[in-house]
Amino acid sequence: MRRIAGAAVALLLLCPAGAWGNFPLPPEPPPELYGNILINRTSRESGVIPATFSHWSHRRKYTCRVCHSELEFAFRVNATEITEAENRQGKYCGACHNGRIAFGHEEAHCNKCHNGDLEYGKEKFSEISGLPASRTGNHVDWTKALEEKRIAPASFLAVKPSSDISYDQTLTLKAEWAFVAPAIFPHKRHTDWLECGNCHPEIFNIRKKTTKHFEMRRILKGEFCGVCHMNVAFPIRECKRCHPSSKRSQ
Repeated sequence: MRRIAGAAVALLLLCPAGAWGNFPLPPEPPPELYGNILINRTSRESGVIPATFSHWSHRRKYTCRVCHSELEFAFRVNATEITEAENRQGKYCGACHNGRIAFGHEEAHCNKCHNGDLEYGKEKFSEISGLPASRTGNHVDWTKALEEKRIAPASFLAVKPSSDISYDQTLTLKAEWAFVAPAIFPHKRHTDWLECGNCHPEIFNIRKKTTKHFEMRRILKGEFCGVCHMNVAFPIRECKRCHPSSKRSQ
């Protein structure tokens, strides 16, 4: 009996803790700060105050594709080299912040971005209070807001996608452990915001039958689904949105 009990304990220690809801999930910032980042690749080294960027204030107007495909911003914070000269040439932030679409790069506007303050502009957060609610992240269900046409973000600036993406297959992703509820992946809800090339093949390799090391512990480190669902998209603590048959309450 002791051997059986010992084996059971060992199994619990070896199995993915997320199956029991015990993964050490990172604390969430307040809703108005979720998704806010500091662009600081070389700013402080150059004596420049880092620029702030609020995802919730931009995603009402533009899909993720605009920045992460058309404007070529990497998903990882500060992985993209951005210079003031390129901005003034209409690249990166300068594609919109040109004085026509949004405020430009005149000195009077500098502190609107280069303030080093993640809370900058939080007083405008109330503008999205009427959108469909969610329990975590910005407390906004952005998918439902889009589906219900409560928001109408543009999918491009100057470079229109070559064709509309209509691939809508929903995948069922079975876990290796029998007691972990399967996850689902609805392509349509993702292609509404992104392009296939945002995920494939760099994040999920579809050239092979399966993606190796696709595990919750690596998602928590910001890999795979964690590229977005740890920082901007709804946090993975909303377990039932990915694992709908899970017995968890959330």
